[in-house]
Amino acid sequence: MNVPEMASVGPPAVPWPAPKAGKVHCVRRMDCALGEGLMWSGREQALYWVDILECELHRWEPEGGAHRCWTFEEEISALAERAGAPGLIVTLRRGFALFDPATDPAPRYLHQPEPERAANRFNDGKCDAQGRFWAGSMDFGCEAPTGALYRFDPDGRCSRHDDGFAVTNGPAWSHAGAPDGLRAPALFFNATAEGCTYRYDCDPDTGALSNRTLWKRWSAGDGLPDGMTTDAAGRLWIAHWGGACVTCHDPVTSAELARVPLPVSQVTNCAFGGADLRTLFITSARVGLSDDRLAAEPLAGSLFAVSVDAPGLPAHRFGG
Repeated sequence: MNVPEMASVGPPAVPWPAPKAGKVHCVRRMDCALGEGLMWSGREQALYWVDILECELHRWEPEGGAHRCWTFEEEISALAERAGAPGLIVTLRRGFALFDPATDPAPRYLHQPEPERAANRFNDGKCDAQGRFWAGSMDFGCEAPTGALYRFDPDGRCSRHDDGFAVTNGPAWSHAGAPDGLRAPALFFNATAEGCTYRYDCDPDTGALSNRTLWKRWSAGDGLPDGMTTDAAGRLWIAHWGGACVTCHDPVTSAELARVPLPVSQVTNCAFGGADLRTLFITSARVGLSDDRLAAEPLAGSLFAVSVDAPGLPAHRFGG
């Protein structure tokens, strides 16, 4: 597909200030093969995340330090809370499922959208403001362009919105009221293996995507774009696989506004949490690292946190 570069749309109505971040801390030392899927639960004041390759769901309460882990029979990659019921919607290897940590012995599949793509698994995902769960699939070997972007609606309908990716990550959204100088709202999506971040116009009523443009092509020194989130000002925060950092960006120009270095190279996801949503939590991975690299990165696979001077946004809940 011939994807246009991001058009110049002029300066935003309000200049984008650079956020200030504190020192990164390892808040929970872990050996996650592939930490991912961060979500802060405001109603529980707890952080959820997953270890995809170990098929684990983790829950941790910063206040008091209580930690629980559930192990499933297949990979779990992303999650969101349900708005009108207890528990979570999650993505497993083959699609969308429900899981209530308080009562369910195992997740219950809702829909498997690509049975013909046996070599795929689902990866990153989250809900939009309308309670629809968006998630991407990917080639398990991270090579074949067989991954796609899906939307699962509260009424059970599932739709495919783009296709042809080896590894998918995100999405994140611009939001109404943000002075972003764009045709709001917009959906941002990472084609990780290709080193590209795309932007789509997103109709808030129908969920339809259009006008895919290349928002940023990342240089080799940056690593690859992985999980991401948006803060309350509309800026994008992006984790860098192989880049040992999280960066913050102007959503119009993609200009880097801040960089948070980490003591691990494979940085996988980030999400705001804490009572005031001013803590950026960050996951990492140790899969594929040599013994020498693991010796140099003893915290690979751990959970990190950094204080930021501006809040994030509450995680949207699934409407079903």
